[in-house]
Amino acid sequence: MIDRTESGFQKSRVDTLGPQAEARLLEFTASQLFGKTFREGMDLVEETAAYLDGPGRHDSKRLDRSNALVFASQSMRLTTRLMQIASWLLVQRALKEGEMTSTEARADKYRLVPESKSKTADTLPLNQYANQLPAIILDLLARSETSYERIMRLDRSLYGSIANQTGNTVADQISRLELAFAQM
Repeated sequence: MIDRTESGFQKSRVDTLGPQAEARLLEFTASQLFGKTFREGMDLVEETAAYLDGPGRHDSKRLDRSNALVFASQSMRLTTRLMQIASWLLVQRALKEGEMTSTEARADKYRLVPESKSKTADTLPLNQYANQLPAIILDLLARSETSYERIMRLDRSLYGSIANQTGNTVADQISRLELAFAQM
């Protein structure tokens, strides 16, 4: 969505969120829910790094070539997902601590995007690998997916990130109303 200012310049959606959205965002970053989500997410990042740098290396070496390739692919998928989770969490913490403004935190580059659901070797359901991969990596993959989905819902709720694609979320509509009333 692009709005035009009185001078005719384009104004991005980032600038159109009103005081209610701002208050909701700051309230969330100060909440126990955010604290718990942050701890769980960062703990999962640390646990995964410890596994992949230690026992995971040994586990992957014990696999046959085909399964070792699947292990490597799933490890990259896991690492990418966790990097996105950690990035989102760190942006929220920076907002909470006043190191970043809400306008900066709303930038599209900090939004999570839905993961591809195509049926490639990288995205087959985890149960397809149950007999091929170590249980630990399967557990980490499942937990990271759950965490990613939860944070995606939070992102959508707080920032209306899907509004950029569909233009039809409640948050987007509220923001438009707030902007309209602010200009009166």
